[in-house]
Amino acid sequence: MGYNVTRGNGPTPTTANTFQTFEDLEVYKAAREFRKAMYAVSRCLPDSEKYNLGRQIRRAAVSLTNNMAEGHGRFHYPDQIRFFLHSRGSLQELIDDLNVCLDEKYVQEADITESKSEAWRVLGLINGYLRYLRDRKQNGHSVVRDGENDAMALLNEALSISAQF
Repeated sequence: MGYNVTRGNGPTPTTANTFQTFEDLEVYKAAREFRKAMYAVSRCLPDSEKYNLGRQIRRAAVSLTNNMAEGHGRFHYPDQIRFFLHSRGSLQELIDDLNVCLDEKYVQEADITESKSEAWRVLGLINGYLRYLRDRKQNGHSVVRDGENDAMALLNEALSISAQF
């Protein structure tokens, strides 16, 4: 169950009548698994790197999924897009951290290759979800309103959009 991340206008038919949390997103599920794998990489580092590089890997891995969760909680598509772009940046940072692990021979090349392959798969899912959000935005689903009823208008918009899922 998840969003249709290919070209299209809306959720998949199986999700049309159910509310979705960020945990239901296929992109989040894949990123969560990748985050777990990156934590495992950080545990394999030599003691001299556990604090510096290990901490950096863990921070970027958490940022990957935290930004997805926070973005999904936003009312406007531009906000959601911004947070998913941050997730994409964290993912690219993790790919570079894998390169450091490879260059310094902290992790075997086969393991790095497998991890990077998974990272590229997650990147494809993020890009697909960003396409979905941009399509929704371009189709006029994100309107900024002026006036004293802004909060109520935003809430009504969010509820009407979430009712579709």
